[in-house]
Amino acid sequence: MAFGDLTRIGANFQSAQALHSLKSINGQIGRIQSRLSTGKRINSAEDDTAGYHVAKGLTSRVRGLGAALNNVGSAKNLLSVAEGGYQAQMDLLLNVKEKTVQAADDSLTSTQRTAIGSEITALMNEIDDIQGQTTWQGTALITANGSNASFSFHVGDGASDNLAVTLTGFDSATVGTVSVASVASAEAAITTVESAISTLASDVQAVGNYQVRLSSKEEMLSTSIANTDAARSRIEDADFAKEQMNAIKLQILQQTAVSSFAQSNSAPQIVLSLFR
Repeated sequence: MAFGDLTRIGANFQSAQALHSLKSINGQIGRIQSRLSTGKRINSAEDDTAGYHVAKGLTSRVRGLGAALNNVGSAKNLLSVAEGGYQAQMDLLLNVKEKTVQAADDSLTSTQRTAIGSEITALMNEIDDIQGQTTWQGTALITANGSNASFSFHVGDGASDNLAVTLTGFDSATVGTVSVASVASAEAAITTVESAISTLASDVQAVGNYQVRLSSKEEMLSTSIANTDAARSRIEDADFAKEQMNAIKLQILQQTAVSSFAQSNSAPQIVLSLFR
């Protein structure tokens, strides 16, 4: 601005320019203080419209993946309960097998054979009790009468990221008739129990396969959450070192702007010298 303009006091352009600069600097300092107080580089869409859109999309994915990770944990707990029931039934079946082998010997008296039969009946009843008590929030995990329990676990953030699980029912009816009234019936019972043990072992194996898949998904989800959140952080979160550096620079500019504003307001007073 030319010096001659200072003789026109109707409009102080220098003061207005200094005031505009001061307001701009104050606004920038305010945004930096907001970022430092919240830890976010983007506190409103105005800060970075494209970045806001991308960051919220990544946030949505992170939260969806986190919920899916919780679902996987719940699914693994459910399967652990089911496996515990199956394993308890397996222990009983192995005892039944032992008793049938014992009863298949001709050295036993009828009284002894009856006692073994009563023990086997008690074991079979306990298998049914375990079947009825193996539940998850009121839902039977090991069903009776040859039916199956089906579940669908949502293990991803997509609409169709499901894992279908089928738990095979198992009870005394699944085992079949186990009689040790004679050597012949005891020998037949051995075959029956062995078949049931093989069937139950397959059921436990199936649970183990589901657990392996869930563990794999759990690891994948944890990695995806970490990587996605890192990408979101780079876009949305504030770089404190950078923001602090800019804050110091703006504070210096703020002080010089205030000084310039004061000087520009006093400059028109030079007109008074013309009347001396």
